[in-house]
Amino acid sequence: MRLHEVVDASREVSATRARNAKVERLAALVRGRDPDLLAIVVPWLCGDMRQGRIGVGWSTLAAVRDTPAAAATGLSVRDVDAAFTAIGAIAGARSNARRSDALKALLGASTPDEQAFLVNLIMGELRQGALAGVLAEGVAKAADVPGDAVRRAAMLSGDLAAAALTALTEGLPGLAKYRLALFRPVQPMLAQTAEDVADALERLGTAAFEAKLDGARVQVHRDDEQVRVYTRALHDVTSAVPEVVEAALALPVRSTILDGEVLALRPDGSPHPFQTTMRRFGRKLDVAALRAELPLTPYFFDALLLDDADLQLAPQSERFAALARVTDRLVPHVVTADPAVATAFLDATLAQGHEGVMAKDPASPYEAGNRGAGWLKIKRPHTLDLVVLAAEWGSGRRQGWLSNLHLGARDPDGGGFVMLGKTFKGLTDALLEWQTAALLARETHREGHVVYVRPEVVVEIAFDEVQDSPRYPGQFALRFARVKRYRDDKPAAEADTIEMVRAIHRRDRDAGRARDDG
Repeated sequence: MRLHEVVDASREVSATRARNAKVERLAALVRGRDPDLLAIVVPWLCGDMRQGRIGVGWSTLAAVRDTPAAAATGLSVRDVDAAFTAIGAIAGARSNARRSDALKALLGASTPDEQAFLVNLIMGELRQGALAGVLAEGVAKAADVPGDAVRRAAMLSGDLAAAALTALTEGLPGLAKYRLALFRPVQPMLAQTAEDVADALERLGTAAFEAKLDGARVQVHRDDEQVRVYTRALHDVTSAVPEVVEAALALPVRSTILDGEVLALRPDGSPHPFQTTMRRFGRKLDVAALRAELPLTPYFFDALLLDDADLQLAPQSERFAALARVTDRLVPHVVTADPAVATAFLDATLAQGHEGVMAKDPASPYEAGNRGAGWLKIKRPHTLDLVVLAAEWGSGRRQGWLSNLHLGARDPDGGGFVMLGKTFKGLTDALLEWQTAALLARETHREGHVVYVRPEVVVEIAFDEVQDSPRYPGQFALRFARVKRYRDDKPAAEADTIEMVRAIHRRDRDAGRARDDG
């Protein structure tokens, strides 16, 4: 397999929003490939390398990013994999310089598209839409097995590449060998985002609302007197959290696998910031001293195993009820279909210093490693007051209205505004009608379906986090951006600045790294 085949597939997957098209393209890429190739390529499609980190940071990349690209490619997947292994093994005298030379040689043998792919892969920033769920479906299609079987095997093994390899080489009988096992941690179930309580209830109906604690996610395994504690990244942190071990040993069970959070609390019971809790998970720890200074409190919200009962596929309501029978260390929890009750619960949770709530479908199974629709997170979002730079004509039911907004942050140093991304979410019909008239009155020129406007209109945008994005001039994008309201009370000269965006990005990045470590 040539490198350009993977790069081409990655680019095509990134370019389409259609899930079926992504699945078809990924299936075509992996179908009929040798097992040793799949062991290399599947992690790449997930944005990882099987070597893990290879000692290359931003400074090394900055020194080689101007390496002239090759006019044509001759690199194979195995060539690149061998280069990654060799770079990761470099140590000793002049290791940084030798690592830089090796990386420069690799990039010099790559085309411009391949260079971009490799740089993003090395830095862990390969965002192409080939997330685990989509890739699992592509593998399932290529192997002619049910997608649920591949996802379950990946969940139970904690290794999508291994599950994909099994699916493609052994089929359904091979996948059936995967079982939930103590002390083999599984990837935690993840959540999609709901805009608010009303959105969550509309999608779920009756929902189990739980406090979303801003702590360190833990998975606790116990077999008789043996306990191991794992982070969301599946790292073993047992020695760092004796409080969690003691809580697990106090349960009236013989064996269990629990999902939960640990956090440090202030004397008044309010939570310390996430970064404070993460001090308990540092590399060099005096556990006894840290425990005295910063004790941890564990809370549990799910049970995957209780004694001989495998609960993964049981409904969330049954799993929580089983958990409640063996511990009172439960996250605050209410089941309701009433928006007023759910909103009051969210307000109370936020007032206590937590980051939001989870809304869970009581009938949903535990889809480990999957951002399933059965779990929705509702957080207090960031907001920015940004300027509308342009808008795109809508299609479908938005035909005839200006819909997708191009958003910009103010740049006091350079003057003008820096584009951060686009959004069409949060717009009601009345707002679409108003903004179409308001923007057309400020039109400067058009390019195709895009109407550019004088940067005068300020809009309040809610979003979950700031992410790196080379697609936009600001090098950032707003995740889950949606319109809250137009700020007719604020002139463009008072819009938020690109430096404010950078500050939010730094906080999001640092918190994300801490969560990955914890």
